Amino acid sequence: MDLTKKKLLIFDFDGTLIDSVPDLALSVNHMLFKLGYVTAAEETIHTWVGNGAQTLVRRALTSQAEVFDEAHFNKALETFLNYYADHACVKTTAYPNVASTLKTLHLQGYKMAIVTNKPFKFIEPILKGLSLNGFFDYYIGADSLEKKKPDPEPLLHVCQKLGFSIENSLMIGDSKNDIIAAKSANMHSVGVTYGYNYGEEITLYEPDIVIDDFAKIVEILSL
Repeated sequence: MDLTKKKLLIFDFDGTLIDSVPDLALSVNHMLFKLGYVTAAEETIHTWVGNGAQTLVRRALTSQAEVFDEAHFNKALETFLNYYADHACVKTTAYPNVASTLKTLHLQGYKMAIVTNKPFKFIEPILKGLSLNGFFDYYIGADSLEKKKPDPEPLLHVCQKLGFSIENSLMIGDSKNDIIAAKSANMHSVGVTYGYNYGEEITLYEPDIVIDDFAKIVEILSL
Protein backbone atom coordinates (compact mmCIF):
# COMPACT_ATOMS: atom_id res chain seq x y z
CA MET A 1 0.00 0.00 0.00
CA ASP A 2 1.56 3.24 -1.21
CA LEU A 3 0.11 6.11 0.83
CA THR A 4 2.23 8.67 -1.00
CA LYS A 5 -0.39 8.48 -3.78
CA LYS A 6 -3.16 9.74 -1.49
CA LYS A 7 -4.22 13.25 -2.43
CA LEU A 8 -7.73 13.45 -0.95
CA LEU A 9 -8.16 12.96 2.79
CA ILE A 10 -11.70 12.31 4.00
CA PHE A 11 -12.23 12.76 7.73
CA ASP A 12 -14.98 11.76 10.07
CA PHE A 13 -15.91 14.59 12.46
CA ASP A 14 -17.14 13.57 15.94
CA GLY A 15 -14.64 11.29 17.64
CA THR A 16 -11.95 11.92 15.02
CA LEU A 17 -11.42 15.67 14.72
CA ILE A 18 -13.54 16.88 17.64
CA ASP A 19 -14.64 15.69 21.06
CA SER A 20 -18.28 16.75 20.95
CA VAL A 21 -19.61 14.45 23.66
CA PRO A 22 -19.77 17.15 26.38
CA ASP A 23 -22.16 19.29 24.32
CA LEU A 24 -24.11 16.30 22.99
CA ALA A 25 -24.53 15.03 26.55
CA LEU A 26 -25.68 18.45 27.72
CA SER A 27 -28.27 18.54 24.93
CA VAL A 28 -29.46 14.96 25.46
CA ASN A 29 -29.93 15.58 29.18
CA HIS A 30 -31.80 18.81 28.47
CA MET A 31 -34.14 16.80 26.25
CA LEU A 32 -34.61 14.05 28.83
CA PHE A 33 -35.29 16.58 31.60
CA LYS A 34 -37.80 18.50 29.49
CA LEU A 35 -39.67 15.26 28.75
CA GLY A 36 -39.72 14.26 32.41
CA TYR A 37 -37.10 11.53 32.23
CA VAL A 38 -34.05 10.75 34.34
CA THR A 39 -30.85 12.24 32.89
CA ALA A 40 -27.92 10.03 31.90
CA ALA A 41 -24.23 10.04 32.73
CA GLU A 42 -21.92 11.53 30.11
CA GLU A 43 -20.04 8.23 29.97
CA THR A 44 -23.27 6.47 28.99
CA ILE A 45 -24.18 9.04 26.35
CA HIS A 46 -20.66 8.62 24.95
CA THR A 47 -21.63 5.06 23.90
CA TRP A 48 -24.73 6.32 22.07
CA VAL A 49 -22.87 8.70 19.74
CA GLY A 50 -21.95 7.83 16.16
CA ASN A 51 -24.98 7.27 13.96
CA GLY A 52 -26.43 10.77 13.86
CA ALA A 53 -28.92 12.79 15.88
CA GLN A 54 -31.95 10.59 15.25
CA THR A 55 -30.23 7.44 16.45
CA LEU A 56 -28.78 9.29 19.44
CA VAL A 57 -32.26 10.45 20.48
CA ARG A 58 -33.75 6.98 19.96
CA ARG A 59 -31.05 5.44 22.12
CA ALA A 60 -31.69 8.03 24.83
CA LEU A 61 -35.43 7.32 24.81
CA THR A 62 -34.91 3.56 24.70
CA SER A 63 -32.66 3.83 27.78
CA GLN A 64 -35.76 4.84 29.72
CA ALA A 65 -37.25 1.36 29.07
CA GLU A 66 -40.42 2.83 27.65
CA VAL A 67 -42.29 2.23 24.43
CA PHE A 68 -42.68 5.50 22.52
CA ASP A 69 -44.51 6.46 19.36
CA GLU A 70 -43.27 8.58 16.47
CA ALA A 71 -44.98 11.72 17.74
CA HIS A 72 -43.14 11.39 21.04
CA PHE A 73 -39.87 10.71 19.22
CA ASN A 74 -40.35 13.73 16.96
CA LYS A 75 -40.94 15.97 19.97
CA ALA A 76 -37.81 14.62 21.63
CA LEU A 77 -35.74 15.10 18.47
CA GLU A 78 -36.97 18.68 18.03
CA THR A 79 -36.16 19.47 21.68
CA PHE A 80 -32.67 18.03 21.30
CA LEU A 81 -31.88 19.75 18.00
CA ASN A 82 -33.17 23.15 19.13
CA TYR A 83 -31.03 23.07 22.25
CA TYR A 84 -27.97 21.69 20.49
CA ALA A 85 -28.20 24.41 17.84
CA ASP A 86 -27.37 26.96 20.55
CA HIS A 87 -24.88 24.77 22.43
CA ALA A 88 -22.96 22.90 19.71
CA CYS A 89 -19.61 24.46 20.50
CA VAL A 90 -19.67 25.34 24.19
CA LYS A 91 -17.56 22.51 25.61
CA THR A 92 -16.63 20.83 22.33
CA THR A 93 -12.89 20.81 21.62
CA ALA A 94 -10.56 19.64 18.87
CA TYR A 95 -8.54 16.58 19.81
CA PRO A 96 -4.81 17.05 20.53
CA ASN A 97 -2.71 17.90 17.46
CA VAL A 98 -5.72 18.23 15.15
CA ALA A 99 -5.34 21.94 14.36
CA SER A 100 -1.57 21.80 13.81
CA THR A 101 -1.78 18.62 11.72
CA LEU A 102 -4.57 19.97 9.51
CA LYS A 103 -2.50 23.10 8.95
CA THR A 104 0.50 21.00 7.92
CA LEU A 105 -1.58 18.87 5.56
CA HIS A 106 -3.18 21.97 4.05
CA LEU A 107 0.22 23.54 3.43
CA GLN A 108 1.41 20.30 1.84
CA GLY A 109 -1.39 20.59 -0.70
CA TYR A 110 -3.76 17.84 0.34
CA LYS A 111 -7.44 18.25 -0.45
CA MET A 112 -9.51 17.58 2.65
CA ALA A 113 -13.18 16.81 3.23
CA ILE A 114 -15.45 15.84 6.11
CA VAL A 115 -18.04 13.07 5.93
CA THR A 116 -20.04 12.93 9.16
CA ASN A 117 -23.29 11.45 10.39
CA LYS A 118 -23.94 14.72 12.24
CA PRO A 119 -26.65 16.92 10.66
CA PHE A 120 -25.09 19.20 8.05
CA LYS A 121 -26.16 22.49 9.65
CA PHE A 122 -23.93 21.92 12.68
CA ILE A 123 -20.67 21.34 10.80
CA GLU A 124 -19.73 24.88 9.80
CA PRO A 125 -20.59 26.57 13.14
CA ILE A 126 -18.41 24.09 15.00
CA LEU A 127 -15.54 24.42 12.52
CA LYS A 128 -15.71 28.21 12.87
CA GLY A 129 -15.98 27.99 16.64
CA LEU A 130 -12.80 25.92 16.79
CA SER A 131 -11.01 27.92 14.05
CA LEU A 132 -10.81 24.84 11.80
CA ASN A 133 -12.95 26.17 8.98
CA GLY A 134 -10.11 27.15 6.62
CA PHE A 135 -8.80 23.66 5.99
CA PHE A 136 -11.63 21.83 4.24
CA ASP A 137 -12.65 21.87 0.60
CA TYR A 138 -15.97 20.14 1.11
CA TYR A 139 -18.14 18.55 3.80
CA ILE A 140 -21.38 16.64 4.02
CA GLY A 141 -23.60 15.54 6.89
CA ALA A 142 -26.07 12.75 7.57
CA ASP A 143 -28.85 14.61 5.76
CA SER A 144 -26.81 15.70 2.72
CA LEU A 145 -27.43 12.54 0.69
CA GLU A 146 -29.98 9.74 0.62
CA LYS A 147 -27.61 7.42 2.50
CA LYS A 148 -25.04 7.92 5.25
CA LYS A 149 -22.14 5.91 6.66
CA PRO A 150 -21.65 2.94 6.90
CA ASP A 151 -22.99 3.05 3.33
CA PRO A 152 -20.17 3.94 0.91
CA GLU A 153 -22.28 6.50 -0.99
CA PRO A 154 -20.98 9.56 0.92
CA LEU A 155 -17.34 8.61 0.26
CA LEU A 156 -17.98 7.93 -3.41
CA HIS A 157 -19.87 11.22 -3.69
CA VAL A 158 -16.98 13.21 -2.23
CA CYS A 159 -14.48 11.58 -4.59
CA GLN A 160 -16.66 12.42 -7.57
CA LYS A 161 -17.38 15.95 -6.35
CA LEU A 162 -13.72 16.79 -5.85
CA GLY A 163 -12.44 14.82 -8.84
CA PHE A 164 -10.33 12.12 -7.19
CA SER A 165 -10.19 8.38 -7.69
CA ILE A 166 -10.76 5.88 -4.89
CA GLU A 167 -7.09 4.90 -5.17
CA ASN A 168 -5.99 8.47 -4.48
CA SER A 169 -8.31 8.90 -1.48
CA LEU A 170 -8.06 7.93 2.18
CA MET A 171 -10.72 7.69 4.89
CA ILE A 172 -9.77 8.60 8.47
CA GLY A 173 -12.22 7.84 11.26
CA ASP A 174 -12.84 6.52 14.74
CA SER A 175 -15.78 4.15 14.33
CA LYS A 176 -16.88 1.02 12.55
CA ASN A 177 -19.14 3.18 10.37
CA ASP A 178 -16.06 4.84 8.86
CA ILE A 179 -14.12 1.64 8.29
CA ILE A 180 -17.09 -0.32 6.89
CA ALA A 181 -17.91 2.54 4.52
CA ALA A 182 -14.30 2.68 3.34
CA LYS A 183 -14.11 -1.08 2.79
CA SER A 184 -17.39 -1.01 0.86
CA ALA A 185 -15.97 1.75 -1.35
CA ASN A 186 -12.66 -0.15 -1.81
CA MET A 187 -10.90 2.79 -0.16
CA HIS A 188 -7.97 2.53 2.22
CA SER A 189 -8.69 3.62 5.77
CA VAL A 190 -7.01 4.84 8.94
CA GLY A 191 -8.63 4.15 12.30
CA VAL A 192 -7.98 6.33 15.33
CA THR A 193 -8.15 4.69 18.74
CA TYR A 194 -9.41 7.59 20.86
CA GLY A 195 -12.94 8.11 19.52
CA TYR A 196 -16.50 6.91 20.04
CA ASN A 197 -16.62 3.37 18.65
CA TYR A 198 -19.40 2.15 20.96
CA GLY A 199 -16.87 0.79 23.45
CA GLU A 200 -15.27 -1.47 20.84
CA GLU A 201 -11.64 -1.47 19.71
CA ILE A 202 -11.35 0.01 16.22
CA THR A 203 -8.93 -2.81 15.36
CA LEU A 204 -11.89 -5.23 15.31
CA TYR A 205 -12.93 -3.68 11.99
CA GLU A 206 -9.46 -3.98 10.45
CA PRO A 207 -8.61 -0.52 9.13
CA ASP A 208 -5.48 -0.55 7.00
CA ILE A 209 -3.60 1.52 9.57
CA VAL A 210 -4.35 2.31 13.23
CA ILE A 211 -3.03 5.42 15.00
CA ASP A 212 -3.40 6.72 18.53
CA ASP A 213 -2.27 10.28 17.80
CA PHE A 214 -3.76 12.45 15.05
CA ALA A 215 -0.33 13.92 14.30
CA LYS A 216 0.83 10.53 13.00
CA ILE A 217 -1.20 11.09 9.84
CA VAL A 218 1.58 13.26 8.45
CA GLU A 219 4.08 10.46 9.08
CA ILE A 220 2.06 7.65 7.54
CA LEU A 221 1.32 9.62 4.38
CA SER A 222 5.02 9.48 3.54
CA LEU A 223 5.08 5.65 3.67
